[in-house]
Amino acid sequence: MPEKTLAALQREVDGYISQFKEGYFSPLALVARMAEEVGELAREVNHTYGEKPKKPGEPDNSIELELGDILFITICFANSLGLDLTAAHDKIMHKFNTRDADRWTRVNTESE
Repeated sequence: MPEKTLAALQREVDGYISQFKEGYFSPLALVARMAEEVGELAREVNHTYGEKPKKPGEPDNSIELELGDILFITICFANSLGLDLTAAHDKIMHKFNTRDADRWTRVNTESE
């Protein structure tokens, strides 16, 4: 499967949402949905890496699917506000590469 760009993902989600008269949810509803999905991700991480096992009969979800839900909601949110996620990513990476340039210990790339 070929890699998709953020722009392609935004177009794909927009094509899906555009099929429905209701369109995108309001920003407030999208934030609530995002919070709900982050909670579901936390639950899966806790089941996988924490001390809380799943209850008998509890459905099998995965961290991958929960991250996918968060990505979908994030794209919906950006699309509903007319935001370009590629531009947002570029701005954030610039921030991390400048503000946090010396914050973390870099992996030694010199040969010993």
